[in-house]
Amino acid sequence: MAISSQKKSDIFLPAIVPLDYQERSIAQALDNLPVEISIVVPTFNERDNIESLVKGIERALPGIKWEIIFIDDDSPDRTADFVRDLARSKPHVRCHQRVGRRGLSKAVIEGMLSSSGPLIVVMDADLQHDETILPTMWRRMTRDQMDLVIGSRYCTGGSIGTWNSQRAAMSRFATMLSRTIMTQELTDPMSGFFMIRRDTFHGIVRRLSGEGYKILLDLFASSPEPLRFVEVPYTFRARKAGESKLDSAVIWEYLLLIADKKFGHVIPARFLLFCFVGLSGVVIHSVALAVTFKSIGLSFPIAQTIATLIAMSTNFAFNNILTYRDSRLRGMRFFTGLLTFYMACSIGVIANVGVANFTFEYDYNWWLAGSAGALIGAVWNYAATSIYTWRRR
Repeated sequence: MAISSQKKSDIFLPAIVPLDYQERSIAQALDNLPVEISIVVPTFNERDNIESLVKGIERALPGIKWEIIFIDDDSPDRTADFVRDLARSKPHVRCHQRVGRRGLSKAVIEGMLSSSGPLIVVMDADLQHDETILPTMWRRMTRDQMDLVIGSRYCTGGSIGTWNSQRAAMSRFATMLSRTIMTQELTDPMSGFFMIRRDTFHGIVRRLSGEGYKILLDLFASSPEPLRFVEVPYTFRARKAGESKLDSAVIWEYLLLIADKKFGHVIPARFLLFCFVGLSGVVIHSVALAVTFKSIGLSFPIAQTIATLIAMSTNFAFNNILTYRDSRLRGMRFFTGLLTFYMACSIGVIANVGVANFTFEYDYNWWLAGSAGALIGAVWNYAATSIYTWRRR
């Protein structure tokens, strides 16, 4: 029997259904399913990359229910506002804005804790991570029962893309340095692109230092048990918008992470750094005293007072830049913080002298008495300024 033209039209209608209709149908079918993958993306001034990243992930994971959480450190380019506007039409997009806080690893940890999926992906917003390997990562995780699946630039098939020789050498050095705090053999321990099981993350989270910018290295170094992992190759892309966050301060944070995982169980890495800055203050004090007393000819009490204020001020500035970079004080808070630093360190001087004199009176060697006083003063200064100067809000 011949088929009428109307029936032919009915039969072939699905072939000409618009793509957006098909996408809406898939989305409606997924609405009643639980979230399978939570994607955590830390951001700072990445507004121009957000929409492209979301669209890329939508193309990569069409049949899996997922959510994406942007953890924004109060970006001046209003990344958070852009994400919130996007979330009005895309309910799987969420914004977690942090105000008055800094630190890439801490941002990622907060995002992972606020997510809901049994699998968590961490990736950057700069479009350098290849979202098309997400289905492969998901299959390897579920099929092979891994704790972690890592996007690697260095395993067979991976590439660092268009990196120059200097950045490639820096990456190799950082990878070599990572071997001092972890034993498992990863080709790319510096990767910022990975998938982890939620239960694995929750088994490690309370051991994490949260220092630096390499959360993957922190996870491996903090895990009480060896992690089951596999690496998936990808090619690192060039950044299309925004600016790279890799600078000397980020490298310093990485060294702080290494120190914390190496010695943190004995002495906090921040305390060691605080003491190191204090030693630099001794040198600065000596130079300032020599200039004001010997060269300029001021009286010793005045020269000593000026040298002390200079040393305390530089100590505050260095600690603000290095030791407490993730809680750095700016604007008026810089000056109010400086005042609390002066007050805390003044009490520290009194404690230093008091303990040293007390120890010396019991016939201990002068150097032992002096060291005891310096240690007490350093502990007081560190504790007091952590609470009152760089307090976590």
